[in-house]
Amino acid sequence: MAKQYPGPHAEAPVEHKGQRWWRVMCLTGLDYFSTLGYQPGIAALAAGLLSPVATIVLVIVTLLGALPVYRRVAKESPHGEGSIAMLERLLSFWQGKLFVLALLGFAATDFMITITLSAADATAHLVENPHLTSALSGKQVLITLLLVALLGGVFLKGFSEAIGLAVFLVAVYLALNVVVVVNGLWHVLESPNLVTDWTDALTAEHGNVIAMIGVALVVFPKLALGLSGFETGVAVMPHIEGDPEDTEEKPTGRIRGARKLLTTAALIMSCFLITTSFITTLLIPKAAFEPGGPANGRALAYLAHENLGNTFGTVYDISTIAILWFAGASAMAGMLNLLPRYLPRYGMAPDWARAVRPMVIVLTLIAFLVTWLFDASVDAQGGAYATGVLVLISSAAIAVTIAAHKAGQRRWRAGFAVIAAVFLYTTGVNIAERPDGVKIGACFIGGIILVSFLSRLRRAFELRVTDVVLDEAAERFVRDYTHRTMRLIANEPNTRGLAEYQEKKREVRAHHDIPADIDLVFVEVTVRDPSEFESVLDVHGEVLHDRYRVLTLESSSVPNALAALLLTVRDRTGQLPHIYFEWTEGGPVGHFLRFFLFGQGEVAPVTREVLREAEPDRSRRPRVHVG
Repeated sequence: MAKQYPGPHAEAPVEHKGQRWWRVMCLTGLDYFSTLGYQPGIAALAAGLLSPVATIVLVIVTLLGALPVYRRVAKESPHGEGSIAMLERLLSFWQGKLFVLALLGFAATDFMITITLSAADATAHLVENPHLTSALSGKQVLITLLLVALLGGVFLKGFSEAIGLAVFLVAVYLALNVVVVVNGLWHVLESPNLVTDWTDALTAEHGNVIAMIGVALVVFPKLALGLSGFETGVAVMPHIEGDPEDTEEKPTGRIRGARKLLTTAALIMSCFLITTSFITTLLIPKAAFEPGGPANGRALAYLAHENLGNTFGTVYDISTIAILWFAGASAMAGMLNLLPRYLPRYGMAPDWARAVRPMVIVLTLIAFLVTWLFDASVDAQGGAYATGVLVLISSAAIAVTIAAHKAGQRRWRAGFAVIAAVFLYTTGVNIAERPDGVKIGACFIGGIILVSFLSRLRRAFELRVTDVVLDEAAERFVRDYTHRTMRLIANEPNTRGLAEYQEKKREVRAHHDIPADIDLVFVEVTVRDPSEFESVLDVHGEVLHDRYRVLTLESSSVPNALAALLLTVRDRTGQLPHIYFEWTEGGPVGHFLRFFLFGQGEVAPVTREVLREAEPDRSRRPRVHVG
């Protein structure tokens, strides 16, 4: 049936042509590939001489753990909601909503810190450049704020511009890194003693291969930033061009493109992680990695200057600064796809949150606040970033394990369960070592929950119905009142026996002085999931006991459903309907909480308030009677 009375939050269809998968890979690759700017240095500080071995462990976890998990996520949730949507299906009512809000808090931590940390790291590379140190020293916060503002400006200009810039930046950055890596490997081949000295030092320090692997596994959680990019890779799926025959229910081409994106990005990054950790460990003195050292946080840039000259090194610096600055673009794209899919639907954000540009402004202002609070420090934000990444990957691993279990795929279930255990261990170790990440994540979660509930409280009296669907009997009942007033009795059903309807009808006639010759129609609302904010109103008509016409409704809120039904009757018949209630015993505060949480409470005054919000013209507003 065609939509009759759409609510104020019904989504309009939006045409989206999409981009080739490799172009979208460059967008998510901004986050993923840009970690080369600091990952080799982090590995060297965490593992020392074992850095290449620990990095191989990271690559194995990437290719055999994170990649299979997110390829399954892409199949199960092809519209960009990711593992959050998969886990949402397991829980209903308020516990489900709170669980999703908590995961959104960690997602916001991951994505927002990606924006601010990458901009801060770009600033650090800029300020530490020998030619600019004296001029820019002490201005880190101001420069970072400027970079964040420029990022927001790109998204205000348009998403296609962001994609085009991402392709250019990634292509240049990866090409320059190929030059640095090839040059570094050439230096190692020219000096075979470097490899011999390294292996001798490894044996002297750790004894045997088993001990080396054991230590590498212990330090692996500290390298977890090298796993970033998978969640954003799924979050930007809606921007991937699908096949012409794709549908929203079965976007086969989009899923195939997303899997190509994830696999290609993981393979490229794995090659770079192994080779860069190898050359930086062998070619850079240990002291240079320490805080304040020339290779701290910029190991590859150090090699670019040392081995290829200052001209090439400066070009490499510019490319690194650019991609670190724009790494927040993938995170911004992820949030622009993720948050509007949940918060407005829950009633926990204004309707304008579905629009791109207002959301860009809000997210940019939040990034300003985070930058100011953390004084544009990369180290201060590292714990929160790693925590957000690991929590989301762990939730994805758990989600696909459950999906495989439900599909009866025993081998996949066992494999995903092992992967989930690995990531849960990694998350636990990371939290134990850097609890500040959980604290920052908790702040994001608390902020999202607080703002969400305040928004829902403010929007409680909106119509909240996206569509009204009448079955054949209900349609016939309404059509009978095209030339006369339809009078409805709001009834909370009990046994639905004959005596119940007789007594209810007698009371309403007596309390409201309704003549016996005026017929009445009962209306009954069944609340399904009161935590849902918007819903489709299904109206069914039936005749009970051969004499009483009853309209039954299914919705998430009784007052809002009744108001939507009354407005639909008005629009269908051209007559103002009347509805009759009885007062409910109890205090107004308790009744409001029941309405806010469970969609019930004192229905009569709330129904009238919803009608007042939906129809400002009193002469066109359905009549509400209470006795």
